[in-house]
Amino acid sequence: MSRRLANVTLDNLDDLPRRCRRCVFWELDPMSGERAVQVGDPGLEKEAWISATLLEWGSCGKIAYVDGVAAGFVLYAPPLYVPRSVAFPTSPVSSDAVLLMTAHIIPEFSGGGLGRMLVQGVAKDLTRRGFRAIEAFGDLKWEQPSCVVPAEYLLSVGFKTVRPHLRFPRLRLELKSAVSWREDVEVALERLLGSMSPERALRPV
Repeated sequence: MSRRLANVTLDNLDDLPRRCRRCVFWELDPMSGERAVQVGDPGLEKEAWISATLLEWGSCGKIAYVDGVAAGFVLYAPPLYVPRSVAFPTSPVSSDAVLLMTAHIIPEFSGGGLGRMLVQGVAKDLTRRGFRAIEAFGDLKWEQPSCVVPAEYLLSVGFKTVRPHLRFPRLRLELKSAVSWREDVEVALERLLGSMSPERALRPV
């Protein structure tokens, strides 16, 4: 089974689930978003947002593929590009952080570590670009797929609560710790695989 991450672009935007492909919950302010759904074309609005963000800021999403099939995705951007962020009771997002807007794993691929893989991909990208942290609004009462990420999921991949709330706490992941976690795991795997290699087993003492 092969797994890989790819940046979200206009070329692969249609690989997002149809509901997510046409969702502009984060990309527009509440009034504009409602108007787009009622009388506009939310899919076109989504495409315009991706295009503008890529041009002005750079990579703003990752898609996880399993054996060539899109299995999950994550979108992220500075709060300046995310009008909906100011509508949350625990806003604003810290000035040194990028907002993790939404993430979703296709049900049949859940439980395989893709969520952590996506967050680590975002962390690596943003660290390389000089950012210090990722923040997100979590949903403590999450029951079914929605635009807001479950707080439980965020906590499970290393986020910590920085502003509590009964429903939508704001959580933060320090990028240094996220990247070091990945490096620690990679080093451990290399040592494990190295100790099991046939070449080493056959090497004369």
